[in-house]
Amino acid sequence: VQLVESGGGLVQAGGSLRLSCAASGSIFAIVSMDWYRQAPGKQRDLVARITSSGLTTYADSVKGRFTISRDNAQNTMYLQMNTLKPEDTAVYYCYLEIRTVNGQRYGYWGQGTQVTVPS
Repeated sequence: VQLVESGGGLVQAGGSLRLSCAASGSIFAIVSMDWYRQAPGKQRDLVARITSSGLTTYADSVKGRFTISRDNAQNTMYLQMNTLKPEDTAVYYCYLEIRTVNGQRYGYWGQGTQVTVPS
């Protein structure tokens, strides 16, 4: 399974970006797809999650500004980020949890994409 992220970049405070994460490979069933972020010197934190049933959860710091969504047919996940703040600056990673036909679960990380919001 491979994850390819895109959409990061530099944007001024108050601006918007849309991240994409495309999954490919042998995927029997997706359990959930997540976005994490890691700022320099900090731990990697969960930003948003969308489950196979479409249930979404968000970190308090991004609620009302970020929206996670999925295109099930394309196995692609998106993160629409609005009203960006300097504290949103980080490397953003997508994470995919899958379930095999035997019921085993595996997790995969994307390569990360940099989002920079200058102060």
